[in-house]
Order: sequence, then structure tokens, then C-alpha cells
Amino acid sequence: MSDRTSRRSPAESSRRHWLSPHVATGLVLAALAVVLIVENRHSVDIRLFIPVVTMPVWTALAVMLIVGVVIGLLVSRSRK
Repeated sequence: MSDRTSRRSPAESSRRHWLSPHVATGLVLAALAVVLIVENRHSVDIRLFIPVVTMPVWTALAVMLIVGVVIGLLVSRSRK
């Protein structure tokens, strides 16, 4: 092998590997989140015990995601 193929400058290797698996996964998940929001903009009625709340579907899903993450963090901390 020649020196050109075996050695790369730091600038070349950083340009080539900027798309790590973590970055690629993050980009795919961000794109899916945008599609979810665009497709679920219509409002729905949600009954919270007695009051009825009207909000877009994506907002209700985002709230439930946050609630689930908080519950997961609380449960995982209690096991440690």
C-alpha cells in the first residue's frame, strides 16, 4: 500500500465519519417525529376524569411520552 491510502489527515477522517450510528439514529428519529406531528395535527377530545380537554393528537402523544419517561426514571432510580 502506498502512504496515500494508508494515512489520512485528521480533517479527512473527521469529514468522513461525521455520520456515526448515534447521529444517524437521531436524524431518523427526528424525521419520524416531524412526520408524526404533521400527520396528527387534528384536534381530539380527551376526557380527564370530569373535564374534557381538546388538543392536537401529537400534543397528547408528546405529553404521554414525557409522563412515561418520568415514570421510567422514577422506577429505575428506586431499584438502584
